[in-house]
Amino acid sequence: MNLNSLDLNLLVALDALLREANVSRAAMRLNLSQPATSHALQRLRDLIGDPLLVRTGARMELTPRAQALRSPLAHALDQVRGLFVSDDFDAARSDRHFRLMMPDLAVELLMPPLMEKVTLIAPNVTIDVVPWRGPAIFTPEFARTIDLVISIGDSFKGFHRQRLYTDSDALAVRRDHGVGTKLKKREAFLAARHVAVIIRGQNEDLIDSWLRAKGIERRIALVVPGYIEALHVTARTDLVAFVPRRLISALSKQLSLMTVTPPLDPGIDEQHMFYPTRAQIYPGSLWLRKLMLETGRELETGKV
Repeated sequence: MNLNSLDLNLLVALDALLREANVSRAAMRLNLSQPATSHALQRLRDLIGDPLLVRTGARMELTPRAQALRSPLAHALDQVRGLFVSDDFDAARSDRHFRLMMPDLAVELLMPPLMEKVTLIAPNVTIDVVPWRGPAIFTPEFARTIDLVISIGDSFKGFHRQRLYTDSDALAVRRDHGVGTKLKKREAFLAARHVAVIIRGQNEDLIDSWLRAKGIERRIALVVPGYIEALHVTARTDLVAFVPRRLISALSKQLSLMTVTPPLDPGIDEQHMFYPTRAQIYPGSLWLRKLMLETGRELETGKV
């Protein structure tokens, strides 16, 4: 291929076509007419030597070659855009919008102290937190919209990882619950009725996976999609929740909960911050990561 004849706008058009798999929707994304987008598609077909989009019944589908181009093309365009990103990030004047993905417990523990810093340093910066969706649907297209991920996961393709803080699991029980500290005993733990937390993207509560490996089954009376829901239910019933200790501590006064050390210790959990490789040296990303790491350290040392 002769790169001298390559129009960068064609790559932008290709990105839109691969994302939408539809000429009309790609035209809307590009702010072009449908005939102009169809012409770009034909030029791309000639250039690549592949039809890229083929009609199957009433709709268009990507060819295998087009499917293979989606991720590398998106990454290449991000790198090109990075060439024109300003070297400076003035937090005090910036109106930058950041998008983060994290589970509810991370929102509860990290976002209040983080937003205190952001409000003081960068009052016009806005942050959008999207719920944890699990790695299975963490597609390249979705990943491109995310500035940070907070998770206990091992890795996300195209993201670097840094440890944020550590935690351990404990039992949350209503403060005036009769069973109370008896839950430290295995017999009381197994007799109690539990709230399980199955976050989107998971098949079961991670605690139950760990317990099953030890040949133990607890009595699950209720399943909820988040840790905060589990604690709210626990605060108003006789149910027990096996959840991260720091979250119980953060909400214990508000919800009248007590923390009980379980008879079985799952050990230490590490919460990590993941950031896109493409944004590794971007000043805005560096700024946000620095604030998040500071917040994690403060949580670790008990300053928040």
